[in-house]
Amino acid sequence: MSAAAEAVHVHDAVGIGVGPFNLGLAALTDPIAELDLVFVDARPAFDWHPGMMLDTAHLQVPFMADLVTLADPTSPYSFLNYLKQTGRIYRFYIRENFYPLRADFNAYCQWVADSLPNVHFGERVAGVDYDDGAYSVHTDGPQGPKVRRGRRLILGTGTQPNVPEAARAITEAGGLVLHNADYLARKAELQSRSSITVVGSGQSAAEIYCDLLQDLPSRGYELNWVTRSGRFFPLEYTKLTLEMTSPEYVDYFHALPEPTRDRLVATQKNLYKGIDSDLINTIYDTLYAQSLHGEPRTRLLTHMELLDASYHPRTDSHTLTLHHGEQDRGHLLETDAVVLGTGYAYREPDFLAGISGRIRRDSAGRFDVDRMYGIGTAPGEIFVQNAELHTHGFVSPDLGMAAYRNSVIIAQMLGREYYPVETRIAFQEFGVPAHGSAGVPARTSVGAEAGA
Repeated sequence: MSAAAEAVHVHDAVGIGVGPFNLGLAALTDPIAELDLVFVDARPAFDWHPGMMLDTAHLQVPFMADLVTLADPTSPYSFLNYLKQTGRIYRFYIRENFYPLRADFNAYCQWVADSLPNVHFGERVAGVDYDDGAYSVHTDGPQGPKVRRGRRLILGTGTQPNVPEAARAITEAGGLVLHNADYLARKAELQSRSSITVVGSGQSAAEIYCDLLQDLPSRGYELNWVTRSGRFFPLEYTKLTLEMTSPEYVDYFHALPEPTRDRLVATQKNLYKGIDSDLINTIYDTLYAQSLHGEPRTRLLTHMELLDASYHPRTDSHTLTLHHGEQDRGHLLETDAVVLGTGYAYREPDFLAGISGRIRRDSAGRFDVDRMYGIGTAPGEIFVQNAELHTHGFVSPDLGMAAYRNSVIIAQMLGREYYPVETRIAFQEFGVPAHGSAGVPARTSVGAEAGA
C-alpha cells in the first residue's frame, strides 16, 4: 500500500454527485452506524434544475415520493418533517394538493443537504483509481486537492442537457439558442426578441411555452412550439399504469433481452416524458382567452422534426429546417430565438477512465447494470443512480422509486435488509404466469425475442 493511500481514511463508499437520488441515500444511511459513507459534488450547493424553477411548476409525483418516506416513513429527513420544522406544515395542509411545488422540493432538498455532515459541495472529481482494495476519488476545490477513499463507489452524477445533433451547429455559431436548463436566467433576453421558438414536447417544453404564452399579448413577440411527436401527449398517470413503477416491473423489464428493452424504452416516453394534463388544459384555456381579442401570434406545429438549423449573423436570426413526418414535406421556420426543451441524457463521466477495467459493459458499450444496480466487475462495488434506463426501464428517473433503489443498494452494502425491500406491490402480472404454461409452445418470433 502506498504511503498516500495509507494516510487517507477508507469509507465504506464514496458517493459522487449529489442530486435527489444520492442525497436520499445519504439521508437513509445517516442513522446506520455500520455504514460510513461520504458524498461529493462539484456544485457550490444543492440546486435542483434552477433554470426551470417557475413559480407554478410542481412535481409530477406526490410528496410521499420525497428522499426517504417510501423507505422509512419515520425518518427525520421527510418532506413533512421539513414542513413542520420550517413552520409551513399547516399551509401545505390547507393547500390540499399532494404535489409539491418544484421550488418547495428544492428548498426541502437543500434543508436535508445542510443537515448531513458527510455531504460536501464544491469538490469536483478529477479522477478515480483503484488500489489496495479501495477506490481513490481525487477532487479539486477551493481548499485544494483532496482524496476520498472508499471500498465502493455510488455514481449519482445525473443526466445532462440533451442538445439534438441538428441544433448543435447553431448553439456554437452564436445567436440566442439555449437549453431549457438555462431558461430563467435568460428569459428577459428571450422576451426582448420578436420571435421565439420552443422545440420539444415534454413537461419542460410545455412549462416554458405556457410561461411565454402568458406574456405574449403584452410583449408582442411571435411564439412557436415545434415537436416531432404527433401530438402534445399527456403523461399517462392512471393507477394501473402507475403499477409499472414497481419492483415487479423492474424484475420483468431487466430480465428481457437487450434488444427488447431498447425497443420498449423507445416506445414508453408517454409514461415518463409526457405533459401534466392540467398544464395542457391551462395552455388551451390561455389560447382560448387570448383568441377573444384576435388570433394569438403563436403556432403549435406537430409531426415536425428538426433536421438542421443555421444562424445568420447579419440579421441575428435562425432558420430551422423542419420535416413533417406524415406528409413527408419540409418547412423552413425563421426565428430570432430558440429554446431547446429536448430533455436530458446520461453521459458517462470522464473521470471513470481510470477504472474502466472494473466496469461491466453491454454490447453497445453502455453500463451493464445488474438487477441490484451494480456495474462493477466485482459484485457490489460500483452502483449507479439514474444511469440504468436501458436495463431497468422508465422507472429509473422516477422520484417515487428512488427510496426503493436506495433500499436495495443499502441491503447490498450491509449484506442484509435494513429497510424492508418490497418485492410485490402490483395487482397485475407483467410476464407469462408461472403456473399453467408448461407445454404451451411460444411463437417462434416472439419466443426468440423474449429469450424463450
